[in-house]
Amino acid sequence: MGLYADHVLPRVVDLALSGRPFDRVRERVAGGLSGEVLEVGFGSGRNVPHYPPSVRRVVAVDPASVGRRLAGRRLAESPLRVEFVELGAGGAYPLGAASVDHVLVTWTLCTIPDVASALAEMRRVLRPGGLLHFAEHGRSPSPSVARWQDRLTPPQRRIAGGCHLNRPIDRLVDGAGFVVEDLDRYYLPGPKVLTWTFEGVARSP
Repeated sequence: MGLYADHVLPRVVDLALSGRPFDRVRERVAGGLSGEVLEVGFGSGRNVPHYPPSVRRVVAVDPASVGRRLAGRRLAESPLRVEFVELGAGGAYPLGAASVDHVLVTWTLCTIPDVASALAEMRRVLRPGGLLHFAEHGRSPSPSVARWQDRLTPPQRRIAGGCHLNRPIDRLVDGAGFVVEDLDRYYLPGPKVLTWTFEGVARSP
């Protein structure tokens, strides 16, 4: 993928998604996790400190190996048991159907090329009644902000590893067959084109 995508971008993302506002969100979305968890977009492990003791094991998926190295310190300071796995053909997760209790995804759905297929995979591996916990940035309800998101998404994708500013996360989750049980929408601090946030929990039927 090249020096920038492989080595520079993961460090930039790690820094950009740091700070107390992001930590508060991570604490909320991870708070209800338990049992077996699939984390999609594990990155540099910034969610690790927020996992509750009720989690037995985390299966971590992330194509950026540098992120795994950046996560080393956080993992060393945590009793959390994490197993890293690679994506299979077509982006499939190497897990059996109905094999995990929860899926956690934070600031990742914006970059996945085929987000509908990824959400379908998340639903496949969740046990009936299992929960998808998510915090994502996406399409603002403000028409003027959304227009700027549409204009800026092409260059954003080039410089930020495929990141889309304008994905309607709530509609994508609903369209994948999940039942959205809790959803908050708000701006985090920062430019509005980047910070409209969807934070919620959705159940697999």
